[in-house]
Amino acid sequence: MSVRVNPFLLLFRCIIFSCFSVSGLLGTSELSYVTCGSVIKLLNTKHNVRLHSHEVKYGSGSGQQSVTGVTEADDSNSYWRIRGKSDIVCQRGNPVKCGETIRLTHINTGRNLHSHYFTSPLSGNQEVSAFGEDGEGDNLDNWTVVCSGTYWERNNPVRFKHTATEVLLSITGEQYGRPINGQREVHGMQYSNQYNSWKAMEGIFMKPMEVSRAGVDVHSEL
Repeated sequence: MSVRVNPFLLLFRCIIFSCFSVSGLLGTSELSYVTCGSVIKLLNTKHNVRLHSHEVKYGSGSGQQSVTGVTEADDSNSYWRIRGKSDIVCQRGNPVKCGETIRLTHINTGRNLHSHYFTSPLSGNQEVSAFGEDGEGDNLDNWTVVCSGTYWERNNPVRFKHTATEVLLSITGEQYGRPINGQREVHGMQYSNQYNSWKAMEGIFMKPMEVSRAGVDVHSEL
């Protein structure tokens, strides 16, 4: 029997067990930014839950893989890889700029954070799902990083605006029952408010490249 191997999960394991940190390449200011290629968890600062996905599909709307918020900090289904939008390469280790368009690829399933004009099942806002295969989906996987300043700073909350429909990635607190009891609904909202504020948390933050050598900064709970 052939076994399907998720290339993003393999990359994640490679980074943890095989890569090394190159000392002397960075100053403290460079370490404070979120960078392309990093694998991170995102915390909704209002409800204190992390952006999550899993092999559970919506029973209504698009029927695609569901995206939720979970309270557990150590759940491996909450890791997302930062990539460039469909037609642009996001060079590994480059700081992500405020206003830059990215994709967030779910590590364990290889699907991208996605939205479209379907209604979310609990709140009636816009559905957010995970879509694609092995990291490749369509132009509805693109999100713009909304923040002040020049770059996405690790210590500061940001917002994610869906590039095609202009909704903001949000959680207002609605909770699912079985089979994902207690997980929060993630959806898109039109207006900027406390429900669409996100902060980078645990993960592996790729350092800028120098002379073809790559380093990583591993941040707790891996």
